[in-house]
Amino acid sequence: MTESSVQNHDRPMGQEIGLASRPASTFDHEGGSASSQVGLQPVDGGRDAWMVLMAGFIFEALFWGFPMAFGVFQNYYSHLPEFESDSAKIPLVGTLAQGLYYLGAPFSALLTKRFPKYQKHQIWLGWPLCIVGLLTASFATTVNGLIATQGVVYGLGFVLLTYPIISMLNEWWVARKGMAFGLISASSGATGAVLPFAMEAMLAKYGHQTTLRASAVAMIVLTAPLLPLFKARLPASEHVALGRTDWTFLRHPLFWVFGMSIIIQGMGFFFPGVFLPSYASAVDISSTNGALLLALMSIAQVLGQFAFGYLSDKNIPVSVLSVACCIAAAAASSALWGLGKSMPLLSTFAIIYGFFGFGFGTLRVAMGRTVSRDPSAVFATYAIFVFLQGVGNILVGPISAALISGPSRPEMYGVGRYSAIIILTAVSSALAALVIMICQSYRGLRKL
Repeated sequence: MTESSVQNHDRPMGQEIGLASRPASTFDHEGGSASSQVGLQPVDGGRDAWMVLMAGFIFEALFWGFPMAFGVFQNYYSHLPEFESDSAKIPLVGTLAQGLYYLGAPFSALLTKRFPKYQKHQIWLGWPLCIVGLLTASFATTVNGLIATQGVVYGLGFVLLTYPIISMLNEWWVARKGMAFGLISASSGATGAVLPFAMEAMLAKYGHQTTLRASAVAMIVLTAPLLPLFKARLPASEHVALGRTDWTFLRHPLFWVFGMSIIIQGMGFFFPGVFLPSYASAVDISSTNGALLLALMSIAQVLGQFAFGYLSDKNIPVSVLSVACCIAAAAASSALWGLGKSMPLLSTFAIIYGFFGFGFGTLRVAMGRTVSRDPSAVFATYAIFVFLQGVGNILVGPISAALISGPSRPEMYGVGRYSAIIILTAVSSALAALVIMICQSYRGLRKL
């Protein structure tokens, strides 16, 4: 949720969230402590801090991990007779469940900070929406029904409950914030390595209706007892509605360079997670191994997020890291995915793309710090960058509907049917790298 700080799955870095919205007297500076304030629990440890972190870990693992496994549902739904007539629209279900998180990030974060005393109420609103989305999807008989329930309702619930949790974590963890949000990030990736297998097995044995209902019940059982554990460290009276944001970063050319590269990369970024199992099926790889590909991508995602998050703090230019991520993802897509007809090649693609493709998302905070050192501005740039990548997520459905056509022909590049989206995935990453490389040398830009 890195995401990631929250790195990931793409989630806002915890250390940048909420700093500008505290009174000066209550700032918890990195490496410092506000525990000396009367009546406040200590940061970076203690029962309450660990309870909030563990509860957040489980919530992120389940509620973010589930949409990450949608590729398995995508493959299953596309073979059901009742959904066959609208099969081209099925990708909208998964892209909305994830995309609403990206597009709704600025609004949910704004709501969290504008009404801090109602953060727990926001969680209590988003939590049941996710569960209701899964339950109602089990009764859907059309693709439009799946889009409205497993897509829209679930996505809205997820974005609502996420930002209050992130805000609370940000208050409890200061000097050890990287460790805390690293755990949160790892939760979604680790779950993404397990859930595809569980969902694949349940879909094969029980069908989608029972699988969705069982998933909803499991989420209630596993998460309901954790709801009372979420608590803010700072009393609502010590919050202010919103800190003033220094918007001068909008005049910095690098902000627009990074924004352009993010939206271009986002145009193709989400296709592998949605279509890799279906592609594997088209080359006669079993559905179980298709789920394994998603699991490998999730594991590599966690490693890539940690690696590039660490490197971005080591004075390595963010432009160098960004270009490396994009070029590696583009090369893997064009060669390994487009030409891959076997499990070893597709597994190699999943690992490389998971490591580098998702690693790019962790660099948003470093990009924000490059254009402004003001904490409120860094938070604003991150929210904008998340939103821009979300545009690409939402467009996966309509773009894939336009690009995927014809029968699968294993002897052709991308088995014919998927060639266009593979090319788009590779080209979007390559263009994002090109934008950064060209603009890096432009006179007047500050050194990256």
